[in-house]
Amino acid sequence: MERQAHASYFAAAIWFAERELRGFSRFFRDESNSEHEHAAKFAEYIIARGQSVALQVVDAPLQNWASPVDVMATAFQMEVDVTASLQQLYSMAERVSDTRTTVFLDPMVEMQTQSEHEFAHLLGRVKFADNQAAALLLIDNELDQGNNKPASLQG
Repeated sequence: MERQAHASYFAAAIWFAERELRGFSRFFRDESNSEHEHAAKFAEYIIARGQSVALQVVDAPLQNWASPVDVMATAFQMEVDVTASLQQLYSMAERVSDTRTTVFLDPMVEMQTQSEHEFAHLLGRVKFADNQAAALLLIDNELDQGNNKPASLQG
């Protein structure tokens, strides 16, 4: 899943770059890099457990979207799928009392849950922008400055 997300987010970064939306492009490039790092962590963990890493074929990612909302909706669904996959791995590890794996997965699940929340927030903002150029440019500028965190209602 992580390698597929890496490819998909890189495709989204290109899609936004072609439309001169640097903030969105940077956001997706950074997310792509993050997914690549996650895949590497999994590989390192598997090797540390004395196993071989079997890489599967990564499907070509979607590269054409009708609008920024479509890109964000696709990305959000990918985050939901990755979260579900991690939770499934965690449940399997718990069932067989594999504490080492649950300890490894704990921070991964936490980061993934945060990432899913950020994507949901950004999808909501892009939907609210309703494909209006001015609104999308404001969001793009915020993303370019690294400001993509949802507002907190806690203190």
